Amino acid sequence: MLEELIAEMEERRKRVLLGGGEKRIEKQHQQGKLTARERIEYLLDEGSFVELGTFVEPIETPLMQGIEAPGEGVVTGYGTINGRKVFVFSQDFTVLGGSLGKMHGRKIAQIMDLAVKVGAPIVGLNDSAGARIQEGVDSLSGYGEVFYRNAVYSGVVPQISAILGPCAGGAVYSPAMTDFILMSRGTSYMFITGPEVIKSVTREEVTFEELGGADVHAQISGVAHLEADGDEAVLDLVKELLSYLPQNNREKPPIQPSTDPADRKTPELLELVSPDPRRPYNMHQVIRTLVDEGEFLEIHAGWAKNILVGFARLGGMPVGIVANNPRFMAGALDIHAADKAARFIRTLDAFNVPILTLVDVTGFLPGVAQEHGGIIRHGAKMLYAYAEATVPKITLIVRKAYGGAYLAMNSKDMGADVVLAWPTAAVAVMGAEGAANIIYKREIQQAKDPEAVRRKKIEEYRRAFDHPYVAAARGYVDDVISPEVTREQLIRHLETLWDKEESRPWKKHGNIPL
Repeated sequence: MLEELIAEMEERRKRVLLGGGEKRIEKQHQQGKLTARERIEYLLDEGSFVELGTFVEPIETPLMQGIEAPGEGVVTGYGTINGRKVFVFSQDFTVLGGSLGKMHGRKIAQIMDLAVKVGAPIVGLNDSAGARIQEGVDSLSGYGEVFYRNAVYSGVVPQISAILGPCAGGAVYSPAMTDFILMSRGTSYMFITGPEVIKSVTREEVTFEELGGADVHAQISGVAHLEADGDEAVLDLVKELLSYLPQNNREKPPIQPSTDPADRKTPELLELVSPDPRRPYNMHQVIRTLVDEGEFLEIHAGWAKNILVGFARLGGMPVGIVANNPRFMAGALDIHAADKAARFIRTLDAFNVPILTLVDVTGFLPGVAQEHGGIIRHGAKMLYAYAEATVPKITLIVRKAYGGAYLAMNSKDMGADVVLAWPTAAVAVMGAEGAANIIYKREIQQAKDPEAVRRKKIEEYRRAFDHPYVAAARGYVDDVISPEVTREQLIRHLETLWDKEESRPWKKHGNIPL
């Protein structure tokens, strides 16, 4: 009798493991995609996956009678990545197009609950046609269960969403509330309303890829943080991303042994960054010169390129880097750059990752479009995020640091623990030319040779203010250092600050200027 029961159990398990069947699995492969289970197998350490909710079935509705949905169209469970526990759900497009019904949503919700109880990251592998229409409002309830947990568990454990197929309609809002979104080029897309609806309402004709493909969201909308070619490449990025993050908000990020000497000198930086403020340089190269092994995982690389954000290590210690990029818009801060930086800063602070800020900023981008678009409100997000953050905060002023943008790039007054500057730095209200034109306007206008007087006054202002030493004299800069000892200095300060503790007045939550 027991043998028969076990045989029945195994037969049921086989049906679940087969998902939508061989034909649909083959079609999934023909589209260049792995199946839900193949993705989990690739993502997790070999043999570590433990499945939960294996035999869950859809709720019964008149339109679902006679329809089979093995595993409810989603595989859920836990395993390890590089030996560290993670919880995962993987939507199965071979089962009713991976559509989300009430029990599908509940399986995901239960895995999320368990992840938070254990204190481990949640990775969602999204590949779904959307809400299961046959279940009506019950399918929307399934989404609600997931959305609610995305919000409540935000900042508690890392939540990562990999978009590996369609993600449309209300389904997009679950990934949008997670910490990072990764997309596969050519096989994934995200949008609220599809091409057909858009055509019927606005008469615009657009393809799936043009509307919500990976390139669109990584370079235009800023929805996607990372993109790659194919499932495997995206899942590799998930693994790399998790290596910089702690298991939960109560832990420090993991320190890894480094073969890159902490006292390695960086004389190449002496040639790389010119004292001439009009000469751009490669900030990516500055970052890669300073960090361990030259490894920098850039986030939002294709969007708001005037500011760089991403992960690296210094002496084996993970850091999040925020840096102006003088090759785009002279490194000025605009609406998108402020949003990009503020979001990243808050993510770092939520998960105890120290922040290294590299400053070379002329100011906030001027213009009617920026003002009407709300640069005041968006720029305030950066100021708020830096002030709110209690993680170790180190700032290095590379070259220009002017006006309100100097403050927005984590000045001493905004809570930086240590502020360093290179001799090439200039900390002032504005650049010498603009300042001289304002301060000495009447004197220049009344001169016999206005241009000669203007040049003279610019040079006077530059000698008086356009350098790091006035700020250092006032204690706004802790030290002016040579570029070639920067790596060593950064690591020393980071080691000292690693166990930093800083409290804030009690409050339910702040009111960031969204």
